[in-house]
Amino acid sequence: MSTDVEYLATRLGNSLSGAATGLSWLWPALLRLLARGEPVTIEQLTEATGKPAEEVRAGLAALADTEYDEVGRVVGHGITLRPTPHSFEVDGRQLYTWCALDTLIFPAVLDRPTRVSSPCHSTGTLVRVEVDPHEVVGVEPAAAVVSIVTPDGCTSVRSAFCNQVHYFAAPAAAATWVHEHPDATVLPVREAFDLGHRLTQTLLTGPDHPPCC
Repeated sequence: MSTDVEYLATRLGNSLSGAATGLSWLWPALLRLLARGEPVTIEQLTEATGKPAEEVRAGLAALADTEYDEVGRVVGHGITLRPTPHSFEVDGRQLYTWCALDTLIFPAVLDRPTRVSSPCHSTGTLVRVEVDPHEVVGVEPAAAVVSIVTPDGCTSVRSAFCNQVHYFAAPAAAATWVHEHPDATVLPVREAFDLGHRLTQTLLTGPDHPPCC
């Protein structure tokens, strides 16, 4: 892992860790249930986590930007059942994620290979990525990159971080966006995968915060 990726992982860990506290028991279970492709109930989460319903409800309330359907079931947090630009296929099920980095982080959390497709944020060229839990298997176009921002802390991870983390077909395609976001950077997809892996490990072994990207 490059020094730049290690530095970014540390900065992101510090920036994003304040979004929710003490919930590493909740978010992996929630992601795995959402990956089944159906809305998630409080009862399913209590069974999956072994926590009482009241604690599960409080935990969900602390996870910023969690999406619900009309009857109060969870339909999105990082992984979402609602369409976004970031298509995320798991075991043949069509899902979506909040940002490009999510597509590279969640295969390890789910311990499942995934197929990702997302249009280049500037040109619309479709970026396709195959991701195993421990590596990126393939990238098309090969020069594709991921934009990364480091917010000064965040309470709404989706607006502060996710909405700025995109796929671009090549560094040149990202040039205008980077010029407009001078504090941001872009990484090749495999380096972004390394960043996501490092960030997840940092947050899981740190002050018990979920990775909020």
